[in-house]
Amino acid sequence: MLIPFSMKNCFRLLCHHKVPTAGFKIPATRGLILQSLSHDVYQNLAIEDWIQDHINLEGKPILFLWRNSPSVVIGRHQNPWQECNLHLLRQGGIKLARRKSGGGTVYHDLGNINLTFFTTKAKYDRMENLKLIVRALNAVQPQLDVQPTKKFDLLLDGQFKLSGTASKIGRAAAYHHCTLLCSTDRAALSSLLKSPYHGIKSNATASIPAAVKNLREKDPTLTCDVLMSAVAAEYADYHQIDNHVNLINPEDETAFPGINSRIKELQSWEWVFGRTPRFSVNTTFHVPYEQAHLEIQVFIDVKNGRIETCDIKAPGHWLPLEIGDKLNTSLIGSKFCPIETSLLTNMLLRTCPDDHHLHSRWNILCERIRGIM
Repeated sequence: MLIPFSMKNCFRLLCHHKVPTAGFKIPATRGLILQSLSHDVYQNLAIEDWIQDHINLEGKPILFLWRNSPSVVIGRHQNPWQECNLHLLRQGGIKLARRKSGGGTVYHDLGNINLTFFTTKAKYDRMENLKLIVRALNAVQPQLDVQPTKKFDLLLDGQFKLSGTASKIGRAAAYHHCTLLCSTDRAALSSLLKSPYHGIKSNATASIPAAVKNLREKDPTLTCDVLMSAVAAEYADYHQIDNHVNLINPEDETAFPGINSRIKELQSWEWVFGRTPRFSVNTTFHVPYEQAHLEIQVFIDVKNGRIETCDIKAPGHWLPLEIGDKLNTSLIGSKFCPIETSLLTNMLLRTCPDDHHLHSRWNILCERIRGIM
């Protein structure tokens, strides 16, 4: 049963809350089921950490249900250049987010359900949560063969990944979140989570590719609404709470004081790209020259998402060495980003001699450099 989240009703029965000011309160029950009204990945990720930081979960666990419009979400310690196709993301206007938990990269759309289980640190149990999901699935379709693995994934028919797991554990509270593939766009998932970049060396956490399948491919009646209702019902039964799904607005500052500053942080370039573990790029590409092709070597070190050292080597007879040196020097300190690189290289082009052939080569070189970003 879906009901709007009523602040007035919840104020009548308050549990201990870490924030003394007005805001989101939990009724004095044994737990709560929430569902987001938003499909914005940044807003929903922000709500997760807000709840963990502000709510006393002692004896009052929370299940949070949410779905996002098309987006790619990387783990806290991952490298987006290694994990996904940033060119396709930009072309399609698809959001890239870095969550606060670890784990691998996932593709979200409205056919992919997100489930977040909030508990105290002492009650944190990922396997128990996955078993709860399996019971919910079997309640609506007993013929489904879904099993949790030792890596805390859910497998369909012993081979197709339905769900991946990540978590964040704080001093007193913890949350475990996982996905559940219902009717996601598998073609988009496959193309967006395939990195086209070469020559990257990094110690960042790498995702492990897996074959996936949607539940609706097994049974067309298993819609997102059916599955979310089933999980909510099983959660309510397990925790002996009312089966009410409370709808919340993740950008409501009145209910969640300070939430918009958290959303802005998650949207920022400094968080999404700047928090990437240090990495290097060592690659080559070829440019046309007369009847042959010349090799260009690229050596770049990136720290906090910015170019720390840069050595782009082009043959002197193709591009004057002093111009190549200017390019290397100018890129140091800039974001490892095609937009910022374009601005810098366009400014540099104005200082080059007015030579048609030189400008043509410069544009070819800069286009190839942007291609590795």
